[in-house]
Amino acid sequence: MTEPIRVLLVDDQDLFRSGIAIIIDSQEDMEVVGSVADGEQAVRAVDELAPDVVLMDIRMPVMDGVEATRLIFD
Repeated sequence: MTEPIRVLLVDDQDLFRSGIAIIIDSQEDMEVVGSVADGEQAVRAVDELAPDVVLMDIRMPVMDGVEATRLIFD
């Protein structure tokens, strides 16, 4: 069996992150490895957790998803 796809969730809405986590975790080939509420936390989490996929909201407080993505790929 192959390793599951590691997913980081980034959204400022707790309920949305929880719902998406339930859906992802129900898939046998995927797992949520982290869940954060803003882009600044996302940049740190990507460094720490090395996810395969990041599901990121665009509009968030502190740092938006566009800027966070830019920093992750720099």
